[in-house]
Amino acid sequence: MKAKSFLKSFLIIVILLLFASLSFAQAGRGRGRISGVVEDEDGKVIQSAQVVVEFLRSEGIKKETTTNKKGEWAVLGLGTGMWRVTASADGYIPASTKVYVRQLQMNPKISLTLKKTEEHGKPIIKKEASLNLLEKANQLFSDEKYDEAIVLLEQFLEENPDAYYVHLSIGDCYREKGEFDKALERYKRSQEQAQKDELIGMETSAKALASIGEIYLRKEDFETAQKYFKQSIDTHPDNEILAFNVGEIYFSNRKIDEAIHYFELASQIKPDWAPSYLKLGYVYLNKGDNEKARLSFNKFLELDPESPEAPTVKNILEYLKK
Repeated sequence: MKAKSFLKSFLIIVILLLFASLSFAQAGRGRGRISGVVEDEDGKVIQSAQVVVEFLRSEGIKKETTTNKKGEWAVLGLGTGMWRVTASADGYIPASTKVYVRQLQMNPKISLTLKKTEEHGKPIIKKEASLNLLEKANQLFSDEKYDEAIVLLEQFLEENPDAYYVHLSIGDCYREKGEFDKALERYKRSQEQAQKDELIGMETSAKALASIGEIYLRKEDFETAQKYFKQSIDTHPDNEILAFNVGEIYFSNRKIDEAIHYFELASQIKPDWAPSYLKLGYVYLNKGDNEKARLSFNKFLELDPESPEAPTVKNILEYLKK
């Protein structure tokens, strides 16, 4: 009876916490927080870069900020769901990524690398006015108008053939349309061209490989998906966020053991990074391994005791004692 009472009480508090969170997360609004840094391809921070965060499930919901002297930025008040983060600065090609924002957990730090519009005196973007095409394409993607976004991205590539990383965005459009083979073709093309880029090719290649893995995961070809995820991590082995994001993909597909593997890998790459332990706590809790969940949550609190997630974690730990 004690075990049943504990389970009932635990489920009640989780449901209440989720309900409270979701009530604030309607229409893209909530208590979620994301942060990150904007750098150039040499690893130097970019000051006063513009950062735009757009909610992908509803038109017109976005927040804007700029980076400080350390290239850092943060945005508060985000609701649960998928958001697109875009960074831009004069003399650089805009870069963007997607992140799934949660209310009850710390979201991973986002690092965006901007490539200069010229390299060794040679222009990468031959028509800087065409950068507007990327901005419009991003908005169309947010509006789920994938065919129209593809048209603009193809036009941009035609005008700027060296901007190979745009194939990733085209692949994302085909992925959301469910045209997986076309998405794979674009991801592979980007990855092949990234191998020739000594500056930011490693990061782009790793992203492309992870995207390929996600396609195979959606196709339920788990063995092939695992192969590409491993290649992605091997390509950029010191990037804890990459391993973390692979864990997120597995967790969202209910592959618990695989998610644990990558969250643990992220914690090994950067042992003092709190989000990995927070996620491990939730994943182990989902698996029913309360002892490992407790250890992970305690490690999280040790590393980030002032986190907005700390009160929730402390409440969970109290119930795990019963």
